[in-house]
Amino acid sequence: MRLDKTTKICAQTVIRILSLFFAAILLAAPSAARDLRPALHASSQYSYDAANEVDVELVLAVDISQSMDTEEQEVQRAGYVAALTSREFLDAIQVGPIGRVAVTYMEWGGVDEHFIIADWTVIQDASSASHFASKIAEAPLRQVQRTSIASALEKSVYLVQNNKYMGLRQVIDISGDGPNNQGGSVTEMRDRMVAAGVTINGLPLMMKANKNTWQAMLNLDHYYEDCVIGGPGSFAIPVRSKEGFADAIRMKLVMEIAGLTLPGHDPFVQKVAGREPIRCNLFD
Repeated sequence: MRLDKTTKICAQTVIRILSLFFAAILLAAPSAARDLRPALHASSQYSYDAANEVDVELVLAVDISQSMDTEEQEVQRAGYVAALTSREFLDAIQVGPIGRVAVTYMEWGGVDEHFIIADWTVIQDASSASHFASKIAEAPLRQVQRTSIASALEKSVYLVQNNKYMGLRQVIDISGDGPNNQGGSVTEMRDRMVAAGVTINGLPLMMKANKNTWQAMLNLDHYYEDCVIGGPGSFAIPVRSKEGFADAIRMKLVMEIAGLTLPGHDPFVQKVAGREPIRCNLFD
């Protein structure tokens, strides 16, 4: 997927939301409400409250491992802030059957290194989106040494299972610039988390692919496709430049909130079947 055309795709996606999203909800929402939530074993400390119903429970799980330098972390933060306050994102929320989503922003590194930068917040308009984004923008940067995608996935699903919200869908949005190198098998963890009823989408960061030999050789986008993402409608959007970061995140958030996927005939989609599979346990 080439990010220089992301803005055009975003616009097309938003235009399709009204026609496609409601059809998808009519077909999928009843089974999602009936099947997914029991599988999550939500905490019993919360009783039903209509005010806590949302279209999506979304965890933004963001890599802060040592390979992410200060400039990249700043670009990453700014990209999320811009996407969360964008008109496209807010429009996607408004066309949902409930018209609000619950979002949390977590930074992660090695095993058990998880930092909640912005706790669960309901976003339903520009004011609530701005409030949530300001927490991300104002938090101090930190950096950790290892990369445990497995641990980040487990923690993300825990956050979904133990909040007070009732979403039609539960989505984990995980970004990273390297493979899992701690915490056990990433594919086994991925499969367990998907079995709990969540969808895992990926944002592989490949801004150093031309400079960093191991990252270019690994094909991180393929690694995320084969080893990290999973669940109904899951997808991965690679980021290949700092300039394209904000556009990639905005596109990804719109698709996640609207429950849309890239069409199979889209020229920017690479079919997994057309290449050699990645050895997911190479770094575990």
